[in-house]
Amino acid sequence: MFTGIVQGMGSVTSVERSGEGSVLRVATPLGAELRAGDSIAVNGVCLTATEVAEGSFAAEVMNVTLERTSLAAVSDGASVNLELPLRAADRLGGHVVQGHVDGVGRVTAIAEDGFARRVTIEAPADVLRYVVAKGSIAIDGVSLTAAEVDQRSVTVSLIPETLERTTLGRARPGTLVNLEVDVLAKYVEKLIGAERSSR
Repeated sequence: MFTGIVQGMGSVTSVERSGEGSVLRVATPLGAELRAGDSIAVNGVCLTATEVAEGSFAAEVMNVTLERTSLAAVSDGASVNLELPLRAADRLGGHVVQGHVDGVGRVTAIAEDGFARRVTIEAPADVLRYVVAKGSIAIDGVSLTAAEVDQRSVTVSLIPETLERTTLGRARPGTLVNLEVDVLAKYVEKLIGAERSSR
């Protein structure tokens, strides 16, 4: 489990693609805290470190993950958001993030708003159904608050700290991002649906 509080940006040093999937190699100081078999969120996608060296790690990305996330478009030299799993004694600074991406969105508009930056992301309808204004959403693994939501998109407002410490500061119209909704919304929907069907 993660919180959506990015701990650092890594740099993709290589992407090995085959019919079996992809192997990402990422350079990051967080590599010193990893062991083979540990989980790490890469742009909001929970992956398993298969190899760990000083200052880097490798992770295998299976085909189903490539089909459902923006990791299929990652190339050498790309920056990625990284987060290590939550420890039992850690503060939950963001919200509950599983690293299970619900869909891929596309940045459609960016507007400066004082010291903040408003970013609008077109998202699939089956993702937006779980997003509410002032509710939580993880975008490329970053825990954010939805400022506005309509039938086609969600808008978030990014503070300078987020712009500096995550890849969202480099996002431009057309950028693909991974989206994960608040899992509590999906549980509520299922429970209400089960109650209605039992009547």
